[in-house]
Amino acid sequence: MSGVAGGEAYDVTEAGAGTQPGGGGGPGERAGAPAGALGVDGLALKPALEAVLMVVDEPATEEHLARVLQRPRRAVALALRELSDDYTRQGRGFDLRLVAGGWRFYSRAEYADAVESFVLDGQQARLTQAALETLAVVAYRQPVSRSRVSAVRGVNCDGVMRTLLQRGLVEEAGTEPETGAILYRTTNYFLERMGLRGLDELPELAPFLPEADAVEGDSPEGIPSFDVDDSGDSQTDH
Repeated sequence: MSGVAGGEAYDVTEAGAGTQPGGGGGPGERAGAPAGALGVDGLALKPALEAVLMVVDEPATEEHLARVLQRPRRAVALALRELSDDYTRQGRGFDLRLVAGGWRFYSRAEYADAVESFVLDGQQARLTQAALETLAVVAYRQPVSRSRVSAVRGVNCDGVMRTLLQRGLVEEAGTEPETGAILYRTTNYFLERMGLRGLDELPELAPFLPEADAVEGDSPEGIPSFDVDDSGDSQTDH
């Protein structure tokens, strides 16, 4: 039985799908049998994983993939790691990574210039320096209110926070008990874009950020008067 990945044909048996624990072999895999004639649990596991991962909108967990493909999670986990190793060994332009608790295809870093040229095509889609700074403060201080982020940065961050919210990089995380101010945290999409499995993989930068108490005023929120960052709205809203 053969399959196609990235435009190149390959033999399922050679890839280990017919005989290895992660390959998804079994009595349902019959030579020459059309894919449509087999149940989901009878399909070759690795090509099935590739097909599913080509259409996911966010990283897919091993549990979800195992349930959809009706296979043991251990077999799915092994097949995913074997596929990732295969792509790396073959020097493919894409990679299969475990990010934010799930698996998804990504383009390789060494081909970033090609992808950027295609995606941007003359457009500017990068975050501004102000947005990057604000995102860093949220990442290391979360959950944190807008005014506390503003206090750390020394400039009003309302406009930038709205941008980060719109892009799905931060989200609301309840309110501060003392003041009722809305708290913010980073999202799984942030982890995905940063290529992190979790917040514990953030670089050790927190010690270099000033403590909020050292820069805030006497009030609980310590809202100073700041120049607006990249928004015409000078009002600080929580």
